[in-house]
Amino acid sequence: MGQKDHWHKVADLVLMALVSYGGRGHLLLMQFQVTEIEFDFTDDLDDVALDVESQDEIYDEVLGQIWEADDEEDLVEEITCAYGWCIKFID
Repeated sequence: MGQKDHWHKVADLVLMALVSYGGRGHLLLMQFQVTEIEFDFTDDLDDVALDVESQDEIYDEVLGQIWEADDEEDLVEEITCAYGWCIKFID
């Protein structure tokens, strides 16, 4: 990611055409591909931000990955739990 401005990233979710169905036709999980996202990399306890190199590593891992979730709200929860940082914006 290099010197991208981490505070002005926008979130753009691409809902994949792939949707998993159960044996009786019940929707199980949707698949999302995260193309852009903005995290809150500050620590609320002392307002110290995560270093840029570590931020880049997280962005590299999240972006482009296929995520399975019930809906967009569940997707935010999945990503937040996986990386431990709140998401400021996701669309």
